Amino acid sequence: MALSPAQFNRFMFFKLPSAWWCGVRLKEIDTQKAITSVKHRWVNQNPFKSMFWAVQGMAAEFSTGALVIQEIRKSGKPVSMLVLNNKANFSKKATGRIQFVCNGGDKVSDAVTRTLSTGEGQTVWLEAVGTDRDGQVVSTFSFEWTLKLK
Repeated sequence: MALSPAQFNRFMFFKLPSAWWCGVRLKEIDTQKAITSVKHRWVNQNPFKSMFWAVQGMAAEFSTGALVIQEIRKSGKPVSMLVLNNKANFSKKATGRIQFVCNGGDKVSDAVTRTLSTGEGQTVWLEAVGTDRDGQVVSTFSFEWTLKLK
């Protein structure tokens, strides 16, 4: 059974409360992509009246991590996941509602399959692109996830 955005958001409330209080929400997830959203507000702004970079990072990471969680759950096997590295690029001031899209479903599926078939740890780089309401890219995050059998 696939997890719904509501189930992921409930998980976030209990396991990632700082992201939840900052307004990070999973809006959509399927086997290929995950979309998160966060709105610029007083609680998540920086002194320059735009969204704090760490809030963007939480939303971006959650879009990649949700795909990993979903694939691990689908496998039914005990697989651990952890971010090993990340990179970020900021190209525009983040104001208003920012949406992060990760289209790495195939990469995640391949990495989980390799982990289960070889028994060896795997890494996978996933990218989340953040855009504003006009469709302009405000930031791009890449996360290297490690996957290992427990």
